[in-house]
Amino acid sequence: MNSRRIIGLMSGTSLDGVDAACCRISHDGTGPRGYDVTVESFVTTSYTPGFREKLARACGDEGGVLDACELNVAIGSVFADAAVEAADAAGVTPADVDAIGSHGQTIRHQPTPQKLPNGDALRSTLQIGDGSVIAERTGIETISDFRTADIAVSGHGAPLVPFADLALLVDDDKHRVAQNIGGIANCTALPANASRNEVTALDTGPGNMVIDGVVEQITDDAQTYDCDGELAGEGTVDESLLEACLEEPYFSSPPPKSTGREQFGEVYATEFLSAGRERGLSDEDVVATATALTAHSIGDAYQKFLPNEPDEIIVSGGGAQNPVLVEMLDDVVEGEVRLMDEFGVSADAKEAVAFALLACATLDGIPNNVPEATGASRPVIMGKRCLTTN
Repeated sequence: MNSRRIIGLMSGTSLDGVDAACCRISHDGTGPRGYDVTVESFVTTSYTPGFREKLARACGDEGGVLDACELNVAIGSVFADAAVEAADAAGVTPADVDAIGSHGQTIRHQPTPQKLPNGDALRSTLQIGDGSVIAERTGIETISDFRTADIAVSGHGAPLVPFADLALLVDDDKHRVAQNIGGIANCTALPANASRNEVTALDTGPGNMVIDGVVEQITDDAQTYDCDGELAGEGTVDESLLEACLEEPYFSSPPPKSTGREQFGEVYATEFLSAGRERGLSDEDVVATATALTAHSIGDAYQKFLPNEPDEIIVSGGGAQNPVLVEMLDDVVEGEVRLMDEFGVSADAKEAVAFALLACATLDGIPNNVPEATGASRPVIMGKRCLTTN
């Protein structure tokens, strides 16, 4: 088996900061299921409020080319610092790290094909945090900009984590679903002893994004999320508002499909809060209903789009830290709900570990998209390699 030390970097749609996982990854040459991962360290670098505000502006319609240009370099520096911190936490130097795999920060994701002047209709996506900046600031080869290779072969460029789910979570006997609840929630269905072409995956809809957006508004930005589900736990779900929200066409559209801040971001959260207040709901009721929307949209996706009911649902992402959300999810799905921490990788670290794995596959020359999940016409090797002379 070959072995590499790779740092995975992830910043998601919640815009809260950079997760960095330093991983020792071994591979026996047999494809996604031939990888073995040991997490040596995991750190999180939070964005400052001002930086987060600028990122949020770049993600919205008011964001311009200048914001994107400046942030592309600035966030690359933040990612580089996070990588160095992860190496230090693992007790190694940058010279001991073979590569960095960086997701970057998505500021635009358009899974619906848009018509170009030449008549072509193409999907598009944009992640900032330039890999060359990371490579030069750390002295470590950096693989970044993974999504565009999948877009180039008619895929959505998302979800990308199914490759890691194959490596980390397939069981010989149990049908599992890997359920990530970040800003957006996405699931990977892993039949017993699954191969790449037997995987089903999709973005189920909002994860923490609507909850966070509502909490920010009702607290005048004093809170950016519902810590431990305290607000939701004090409220009551409004079933009529929940049912109305579940009529959103995205939830019934078949996979492959992906979504993001463009659909379930600030505008959606504002409309959701307004609808709750028109019904006379308390702030706690609105947060409880937003939390239920995440849980029920996940459960509905399983019923509509997954081939079989799972034996186990393995939850990761920030939503795994919300006990009210996890309990609601447990109420609406079949199978045992478990946390990713039980499988050797913390729920918070899972996506950073995934990008370390994706980068390792890039270096190994192994296709690392899952066409059944993204809708791509064929497997491709994703990620652009940024070399360094350091």
